[in-house]
Amino acid sequence: GSLSQLEDTAPRIVEHPTDLLVSKGEPATLSCKAEGRPAPAVEWYKDGERVETDREDPRSHRTLLPGGSLFFLRILHGRRGKPDEGVYVCVARNYLGEATSRNASLEVAGE
Repeated sequence: GSLSQLEDTAPRIVEHPTDLLVSKGEPATLSCKAEGRPAPAVEWYKDGERVETDREDPRSHRTLLPGGSLFFLRILHGRRGKPDEGVYVCVARNYLGEATSRNASLEVAGE
């Protein structure tokens, strides 16, 4: 094949999320950037459970940004629960495989 022909490649994470400490009600972004051909689809998991974003639920306060980062409009934190606190990983997939980011913990400051 000619050099101009690009080969498909399995995903790799080029920007990993980092631990966050966020005040309740503040916005937050967990970074994740993946490369691959075809462009990988990114999903987030919190404590092993898949994170729903506004793609599944338009009312969600979590948005999957075009690059793969996870954006929180505001960190939810109530007496009854800490729905956003936990350990997050981002997973990028295409037909050649998948890549998983490092763990990043999100903690809510001050109670």
